[in-house]
Amino acid sequence: MDTIKIPNKGNCKMVAHRGVSGLERENTAAAFVAAGNRSYFGVETDIYRTADGKFVVCHDGNLKRVGGVDIACENATLAELRAVTLFDIDGESRRADLVAPELWEYIAICKKYGKAPVLELKSDFTEAECAEIVEIIRGYEYLEKTIFISFNRNDLLRIRKAYPEAVCQYLTGREEPESILRFCVENGFGLDAYSPAVTQEVVDTIHSYGLPINCWTVDKPEEAERLIALGVDYITSNILE
Repeated sequence: MDTIKIPNKGNCKMVAHRGVSGLERENTAAAFVAAGNRSYFGVETDIYRTADGKFVVCHDGNLKRVGGVDIACENATLAELRAVTLFDIDGESRRADLVAPELWEYIAICKKYGKAPVLELKSDFTEAECAEIVEIIRGYEYLEKTIFISFNRNDLLRIRKAYPEAVCQYLTGREEPESILRFCVENGFGLDAYSPAVTQEVVDTIHSYGLPINCWTVDKPEEAERLIALGVDYITSNILE
């Protein structure tokens, strides 16, 4: 098993989506280390707050799909979530090392391997929680390497309030990225866009304001090649390297 290599990436930086989730269970230390041992620029992940105020790594907000247990991150304690051993990528077998990491563990792995954390904020975090997230990363002296991303505009604005120099990218879904351009420009946020919506016009417009554009989630080499030719700055992928 290995990643699919994309040649001639130019200036485009590759980001491992939820770690190398094409090889290891998404959003686990194993997936992050797999990315660390490869040529990725960054490692993307997602965090929620737990019922006891911790920050846990998970995409869905519930461990049912990845662990077979119907337990919601925001309604459970960290200890309850960590007690669930997650499925391997076959969706059936389990490994003792596959558990939901905490934020600090993710940051520590990124720092060890020199990868940029691309941190998606999933909960509707308070100002105090955003400040705490910033302080956790600051404790590892890795804030300047971290990119904060979210579909939640308020989360990004709260992160910026806690850390004015924060590098942020606003996530967009299937809608046309042009519809949220003003928000990005007003706040100096990059765009993290659903890849089929990205056109040359979108790239040129974002770049005209001196802002970067990231594209998710790109797993087909031909789509990556299209985006690279358009001049995107980042590509987020489960398996492409």
